[in-house]
Amino acid sequence: MQTENTSQDSIRQSLRGLLGGGNFREILRNWKWILTFTRRHWLGVTGLTFFGLLSSSLNLLAAVITKNLIGSIIALDMERLLPMTVLMIFSAALGVLFQSIGSRYSAKLSTTMHQEIQKYTFDRLVHADWMSIRHYPTGDLLNRFSTDIGNIAGCAMTFLPNVIVQLFTVTVTLATILYFDPIMALICLISTPVLFLASRSLLRRQHAYNRRLREVSSGMSSFESETFRNIDTLKGFGIEDAVSGQLDEWQQKNRDMILEHNSFTIRTNALLTGLGTLVQYTAIAYCIWRLWQGQMILDTMTFFLQQRGTLQNSFSGLIGQIPRLLSGSVAAERIRELTELPQDADPTDELPTPWCRIRLENVSAAYEDGVKVLDNITLNAGPGEIIALVGSSGEGKTTLLRLLLGLMQPLAGTMELTDARGTVHTLGAQTRRYFSYVPQGNTLLAGTIAENLRLVNPKATDEELVAALEGACAWEFVSQMPGTIHAKLGEGGLGLSEGQAQRIAIARALMRKAPAMLLDEITSALDMETEGKVLRYLMNLGVTCIVSTHRPSVLTMCTRAYRVEDGRITQLSEEEIWKLTDSM
Repeated sequence: MQTENTSQDSIRQSLRGLLGGGNFREILRNWKWILTFTRRHWLGVTGLTFFGLLSSSLNLLAAVITKNLIGSIIALDMERLLPMTVLMIFSAALGVLFQSIGSRYSAKLSTTMHQEIQKYTFDRLVHADWMSIRHYPTGDLLNRFSTDIGNIAGCAMTFLPNVIVQLFTVTVTLATILYFDPIMALICLISTPVLFLASRSLLRRQHAYNRRLREVSSGMSSFESETFRNIDTLKGFGIEDAVSGQLDEWQQKNRDMILEHNSFTIRTNALLTGLGTLVQYTAIAYCIWRLWQGQMILDTMTFFLQQRGTLQNSFSGLIGQIPRLLSGSVAAERIRELTELPQDADPTDELPTPWCRIRLENVSAAYEDGVKVLDNITLNAGPGEIIALVGSSGEGKTTLLRLLLGLMQPLAGTMELTDARGTVHTLGAQTRRYFSYVPQGNTLLAGTIAENLRLVNPKATDEELVAALEGACAWEFVSQMPGTIHAKLGEGGLGLSEGQAQRIAIARALMRKAPAMLLDEITSALDMETEGKVLRYLMNLGVTCIVSTHRPSVLTMCTRAYRVEDGRITQLSEEEIWKLTDSM
């Protein structure tokens, strides 16, 4: 029993060494995850394997036909020359046909599998808990979403077929050579131990290199994404040259890593190439010696040398699948990290009622650092009310809105929403459909105005879109635009002023027709007259409206106002409200 355990430990250690010193169990977990996609398309993967095996068999058949064709020419056997020529042409044409079919089949399967993994990852990502996903830079997410998913799709589709085909080719080729000449087979296998040992060294370095390169690539993508997104700010400060210098630093990191790996690869390839050349010359010398002794004819020599090259290429290809195994594992680990993020709770099945009440009592909240942003706050808001949240930046107003939307969970306290049926719901991701939300900044997307509005209500009619634009005081300028609601906007609402973009964002929130509206500093981009019209429209709708604002003019129209300061919330008295509005 002890001997058996020792043997098993030895096998595990050998496998760990073969896989580059990485975490063997983690690599197995990653590949088990990759193979779930392979199993879903087992029929397609089996087809690829079949075409690969067929191609390998045709190559061997072509080698045998070539051998016989050369023998016929040497022997001046004209009776066999014509059939061998026809057979050779037929096998070549058949090879081209099956290669074309396999290539088309591979393209279809590759596209299908890539899109499936992409869709699965995307769905998990957009439904992930906000607190979990907020730490991933946009560039890093995009890099994983494109490069890593492409790597996984390729591995899921071709890894097993490649291994099977290469093993088949090595086995059949070696058996063929062994049948004709055992010594030649031994010469062909001389390089095997050295190739194996060299591959172990290569794999250890390759595993570490894959991780480091992905990290640098993600960092560089994040830097580029942030730069292009904030190009107006960078130009406004006149710091283009400084930012360009930062790109130089990222490029230098990337260049150093690529060249370091390139240097190692060159040395390794030189060793392998030198070994292969030595084996090749040994095989040629052996064949010439046998030819000189009259123990071999030219067609057999040609066949041996050709098959020796096939054997070496197949064995190298088989060893080369191990770096791909490691690369696929790293990619799978990075994507699994995203797909395994905590998910939002499923929304309630019930449709929102026309109105709702919101109650927060003794609620505290904090981000990951544990420092309370909100401490023991209480707030109430009902239908037709406009509740104002005032206070300096960073005091917790936006955090309060995030709590209402279920983007983050409270540390303590009660957060409830009561609908028109009297049903009480705990506020969270599951009650998010009760809210319309207009965040700070420009949140419009590239496309038409109608497409932006229909994001939240795909079945809305043109008349409903116009009504929402009128309620948001946006129709007056949209009606003057070429195409009106079908006018195209650039990324981030390019082509509109900040105030116009804000009004369309409000119209989009109105299209949701939710019983509660959350406005985060959005009136700062509106003039006071437009601001008053929008707030009166919301009040007449009977929605429960909570407005985060710096502007005192909002207070004259609100039902109640709360000051958010030092993580606490206190209701302002009428006297305090008048003092604030008088200071305008």
